[in-house]
Formats: sequence, C-alpha cells, structure tokens
Amino acid sequence: MQGRDLREQLTTFLARQERELVAFRRDLHTHPELAFAEHRTTQRVAERLRAAGLSPEVLPQGTGLTCEIGSGEGPVVALRGDIDALPITDEKDVEYRSAVPGAAHACGHDVHTTVLLAAGMFLAQQARGGALPGRVRLIFQPAEEMPGGAREVIKTGAVDDVKRIFALHCDPRLEAGQVGLRAGAITAACDQLLVRLSGPGGHTARPHLSADLVYALGKVVTELPAALSRRVDPRAGFSLVWGRVSAGSAPNVIPDDAVAEGTVRCLDDEAWHTAPDLVKELVDSVVAAYGATAEVDYRRGVPPTVNEAESVRILRDACARTLGHEAVASTAQSLGGEDFAWYLEHVPGALARLGTHPPASDGPMLDLHRGTFDVDERAIGIGTQLMVGIALTALHEKGGPLDDDSWANDAALA
Repeated sequence: MQGRDLREQLTTFLARQERELVAFRRDLHTHPELAFAEHRTTQRVAERLRAAGLSPEVLPQGTGLTCEIGSGEGPVVALRGDIDALPITDEKDVEYRSAVPGAAHACGHDVHTTVLLAAGMFLAQQARGGALPGRVRLIFQPAEEMPGGAREVIKTGAVDDVKRIFALHCDPRLEAGQVGLRAGAITAACDQLLVRLSGPGGHTARPHLSADLVYALGKVVTELPAALSRRVDPRAGFSLVWGRVSAGSAPNVIPDDAVAEGTVRCLDDEAWHTAPDLVKELVDSVVAAYGATAEVDYRRGVPPTVNEAESVRILRDACARTLGHEAVASTAQSLGGEDFAWYLEHVPGALARLGTHPPASDGPMLDLHRGTFDVDERAIGIGTQLMVGIALTALHEKGGPLDDDSWANDAALA
C-alpha cells in the first residue's frame, strides 16, 4: 500500500463532487458578502457541513464558523479559509457575476471557502472510518479583508489547543496545478500611518514668526523614510510610502494644520513590533527644529505572515504526495498584508499559494483585487487534495517525514 491510494480516493471523491463544488463556488461568487456581514455564506457552509454529518458552530459575532472533525486525544490541526468579499464592482461578463452592487469575490475567498468545505467533507469520511489519529478543526473566518476576523476567531479560543494551522491563498501568477511555498516571511506587515502637524500659521512673508508647517511636512515626507532606512535592518524589508499629503489652501498663507498619510510595510516580525515607537521618535526629531507640534497616529493592520520552516516541510510533503513533486513551486515574498499572520503569532503554521491561472494560457493575468479577477476552477479540486494532504500529514507527524505506508493504510479505512 502506497500514498497513491489516497490520491485514488481523492480522485474518486472529486469526480463525484466536482459539479456540486463548482456550483457552490459560483453561488458564493454571485452572492458576495462584506466583512462581518457574511450571514448567507455562513448559513450555506453550515448547511452543507451538517449534510456531511458534521456539527459546525457559528462564531459569536454571527458570521463565520468552526467545525471539528474527529475525536480523541490526538493532536489538533487547524485549516483556515476566509469567506468575505471585497467592496469592489464585479466587471466580468459571466453567468455567475456578482448580483450585489459594489461587492465582489475579487480575491478568491469563494475558492478558499469551497476548498475548505470539500476538504471537510472528505475528512469526515476519513473520520468515520477511524483514519484520523487526531482532530481537524475547520475555521471559516469572516472579515479577512477588513481586517479583524482572525483576531475575533482567536478571542474565542479556537486555536488554543491547535498544534499547527494552515491556509491557502489564490495566486494568479501561478498556473492551476502549482502550489507556491516559502519558508519565512511570505507576506508583509501592513500598517497605516497618519502624521498631523500643528502650529501658529501666518503670512508667507514672515515665516520666522510662525511654524512653517508646509516646509516641516516636506521634511517629514522625505526624511522619515530615509531615516528609517538607516535605523532598521535592510533585511527587514521596511517600506514607508505616502499616499496623501495635504496642507494649506492659499499660496500666501502658512497653514496651522498639515497632514501626511501612508502605509508602513515590513517582512520582519521584530521590526514590526518596534515600528510604532521608532516612527514617533523620528517624527519628533524631524519637526523639532521648525517649532511644530507632531501628532502620530500609528494604526496596526496585520503582522508579517512568517511561515514556520517545519510547517512548510509538511506542506511540501503533502503537496508531493497528493499532487506530485512537479506541483511544488517556490513563491516570492509579497508586501501585501494577510491576517492569517495573527494566527501565527499564537501557533506555528504556514500559508501556501494556490495557482489559479489556466495552464499554458496566453491570456492576461487576472490579478487580485480587480473587478476582472477570476480563476481556473480546476484549482478547487487541486486545493482540496492539498488541504486533505496537509491535514493527514500534520496529524501523522512524529518529528520526521511521514511514513507513506502508515498513511496509505489509514486512508484505506475510509
């Protein structure tokens, strides 16, 4: 008995369920719901899990849910899928185009939800056959895009007893059938920064009698990123980019208020934790010479998503056993944010990228967070196989590589 037995079972399962899964994904795509408003999505997922003999529990805020598969004293492995949509208009001309004005699944969360549901359905069969040496906890998380959903899940204690946690995210840069892996930081911290300067305004003919806020703000805008590049380890990938600068309303009046807003991103967890105090220190030092008062509003977004090396090894093993070694691909770091990072502040785990671009297609890349985004729906089955493989590999883990024979024998019980 070899690991191919599980592949055969998954192939049979997906052949039976393919139409339903594609229809489920398209239904979610047609009815997208924004952060913490995913009531219909939550209900649809819960109904299908109950039909599979499972007992989902809706989260306290009323959207999102968790679902336990298996029983006993073995380890708990969590699989997370996010369920919310983006506040963006769907621009595609397809039968499953969003029917909700100003909302669309333009980040692939409908795929993530469907993949996790399908994996749960298959793993429920495994559990009934006594093939799970532990428990799998499905987390259908609301409000990833807000963000805030992950922190609400964590508050419920859903990861307190979890050994490892895993997630997939659609990636249009990879072909369907490929899985992108990377140890260490895979996405960046993403925070927002607002610097407001105030001081006595005045006539531009007499700048020495006022605090020249426009000049001071210009110094903040140019010198703060430069100073950070010398105070933070370059390997941290620290990036401050301004998106809005505003001061004054007349050419001959020095204003008494000036504002700059931007984003702070970094790939290093330690640098992220120290960033607010460092930014405040540097802003104060820049404006001190100009008699201005600085107010710094540093708003936390998400930490960097730092994949644990051993969890990436589990991902690689699972991918090779369910999809084949050729499916494993390396993936680049991204300065985008992903609130899966909050889970990794509490429990080891890893995020993988799920290819969604049609293989050998010369068509344009349908990028994330655009109204034209769509996927090759073969990615649903591929993601399901991988999620199942991840759960079984992690549950069988004993500090070393999974034994193919023991996995295959367990899988044969289903």
